[in-house]
Order: sequence, then C-alpha cells, then structure tokens
Amino acid sequence: MDIKDIKAVYFVGAGGIGMSAIARYFIRKGLVVAGYDKTPSDLTRQLEKEGMLIHYEENTDEIPQACRNAQSCLVVYTPAIPQEHKELQYFRKGGFTIEKRAQVLGTLTRAHKGLCFAGTHGKTTTSTMCAHIMHQSHLDCNAFLGGISKNYGTNYILSDESDYVVIEADEFDRSFHWLRPWMSVITSTDPDHLDIYGTKEAYLESFRHYTTLIQPGGALIIHTGLEMKPDVQPGVKTYTYSR
Repeated sequence: MDIKDIKAVYFVGAGGIGMSAIARYFIRKGLVVAGYDKTPSDLTRQLEKEGMLIHYEENTDEIPQACRNAQSCLVVYTPAIPQEHKELQYFRKGGFTIEKRAQVLGTLTRAHKGLCFAGTHGKTTTSTMCAHIMHQSHLDCNAFLGGISKNYGTNYILSDESDYVVIEADEFDRSFHWLRPWMSVITSTDPDHLDIYGTKEAYLESFRHYTTLIQPGGALIIHTGLEMKPDVQPGVKTYTYSR
C-alpha cells in the first residue's frame, strides 16, 4: 500500500513504545487512527487524548467503520499479539495490508530521507541526540525514538515541513532489513539476540546486509574497529568515527 493511499490506520497492540510513536505520526497527519490493546496504560490514555480510538476488549465489533475498508486502511501489529487474535484474523480474512512496525518504518524511509541508527547498544541515545539537533535547526525532522526524550517528554517528533525522518534501526528479528536508509550510523556490533541469529557470524552478516540497503547518494557512518565489514552500494560514502 502506498502511503498516499492510506486514510485510516489500525493498531493491533497499540500501547507499545514503538507502536505509539507511529500512531502519533498518523494522528498528526490527520488520518483516522484506532486500535486494540490488552490493558489501559498512561501511554494509551495519552493517545486517546490526542485523538486515537482505543478499546481494550478483543472484539471485532469495536473496529471503527473507517478501519473496515481494505483499500484505505493499513493494519499495524506487534509480534507480541497471538496469531489467533480475533481482530488480526478479521483483517487477514478481509485482505487488508497488514504490516509489522518495522515494515511501516521501512515505508517511511521510502517516503522521506531516512537517518537510521543501528547497533547493539547506543541506538536510542544517538538517535535522540540527532533528532534534538535537527529539530533545533532549520532542517527539522520527524523522529521515531525507542524511549521518551527528556527534552520533549515524548518518543516522537513530527514536522509538517521536513523531509528527514530519524529512526532507531532495530536488529532484533532482522527488523532493520525493512529499512532503506538515506544515511545510517552503526555504533556497535557486539553479538546479541543469539536466540534469533544462532551464531556471532550470522549476527555480523545481518549488519553487513543492512549496509547494502543504504541508498546511493547517501552515507554510512560507522564506529572504527567493529568486526563486521560494511558492503555499501556504489555511490554510498563511508565515514568512520571513534571515541
């Protein structure tokens, strides 16, 4: 589904920190945004105040009418939701476009210039620093952060004018392979999530593949001394940094 065709977005599992940032993006864009979560929280209550329609009962009758058109409603789900969830099954049977959070972020990197921050650790800190600097400059940005920024009291920054989007590129479950960064920073590649990858070599290979997704004309900024070997496309500049 092309982002310009989306008129409504429905979240199956609306209350996660990452999901809420995307929900806020679409709320600010003026779309109908609705969803389900298992239990109310401070985050879901705040989303309701901002205009999101949320219910807490697994019930397809609670899905708003605006979210029942498969041609104009995007469905976003978290893998924490069981596959037999009634609402997820409803959307699957109805032929809706159903995407994980990472896939939606990938769509945004195709619609904007994605500034993506990857690494075993340091993603949230560096992406938040970048978002703050850009937001305070004439460039501004949209930003989807993995934590609540102390400066702004939120996990997202939205600009109606900027073409830049700052994204935390999560390697868990190879989620960052959905992204198409314009520029990317890689802070570290200490083996992690070996329940997913199995070996250190597979983990490093996943980062190598991620570097191939950086768009020509863009750049990779990578910490010196990492075991992984980048493999960027022609036209992608590579810069290194160290402490």
